[in-house]
Amino acid sequence: MLAAGARTEKHGAARPPGRAGMVESARHGAAPGEESMSHRGSWDEYFMRIAEEVSSRATCDRKHVGAVIVRDKSILATGYNGSIRGLPHCDEDGHLMEDGHCVRTIHAEANAIIQAARNGVRIEGATVYVTASPCWGCFKMIANAGLSRIVFGEFYRDPRIFRFAEQLGIALSPLHAEGAPAPPDAGGAPAPAE
Repeated sequence: MLAAGARTEKHGAARPPGRAGMVESARHGAAPGEESMSHRGSWDEYFMRIAEEVSSRATCDRKHVGAVIVRDKSILATGYNGSIRGLPHCDEDGHLMEDGHCVRTIHAEANAIIQAARNGVRIEGATVYVTASPCWGCFKMIANAGLSRIVFGEFYRDPRIFRFAEQLGIALSPLHAEGAPAPPDAGGAPAPAE
């Protein structure tokens, strides 16, 4: 059993609350080690944490990505990168590589859009939260599905999405995880390191 305020790492090992959490708890009247209820993350942070959890289901160890489609603070669909339904996954049969990319998997954003379609869920005007910015193919699907906003964690590979998102009126909102690559600036060059 975990001590009060202990957090778990991705692989289940417990770690004690950090000093900052203890100071914050003490400032708001909570005993050291107890979590304070005074700080709640933003809705963007909340849904991005859910996308990160969804990514834990990914079956290609080259990159674990999760996506959550949301409208009016309600989750409409989720997706993670994995193989075609009914076929072996990378973690079972290995990678299917073409031009340096594993093509065995369907990307998280595509799987979330597919899940919505399979279940008859309208996603036009919704926001997609994705742990890595969409590749060019997924960006095109997101645009044609009518999604109006993309919130992403790390920048992944394709700066074209910024130019075309601006032309299409799709909001691109980086929500950086510590240590994640920064998106390129408006001119398409990588942003300087902070």
